[in-house]
Amino acid sequence: MADAIIFSAPTRFGNVPSQFKQFLDINGGLWAQGKLANKVVSAMSSASNPHGGQEATILSIYTTMYHWGAIVAAPGYTDPVTFAAGGNPYGTSVTVDQEGNLKEDVKDAVIHQAKRTVTVAGWVKEGQQG
Repeated sequence: MADAIIFSAPTRFGNVPSQFKQFLDINGGLWAQGKLANKVVSAMSSASNPHGGQEATILSIYTTMYHWGAIVAAPGYTDPVTFAAGGNPYGTSVTVDQEGNLKEDVKDAVIHQAKRTVTVAGWVKEGQQG
């Protein structure tokens, strides 16, 4: 099983889509067995407008992760690329146009968030072995 998981979900009315929530819910068996505890997680989101609820969506994903006992590795303001992608410290969030094209320069923010998540997962794994 993975040491780190990065979730990305579109925003639906400031929350995750029902299909994504169902995916999280069906992992109850893994949660009950303790297999999701201490996993390092991070989240990203998108919407069709700049204030479409992306932060709320990311935070709702994290709410489930807290119940799992996962360790959230949000990007915070640990790199200036966060600002080029809209400045969301909870996770990269993007705005897309009607054709699905990104409106912000987010590639570097996504790379930073992924590297940070993997780095934190390495620290956790090393600490569990030591």
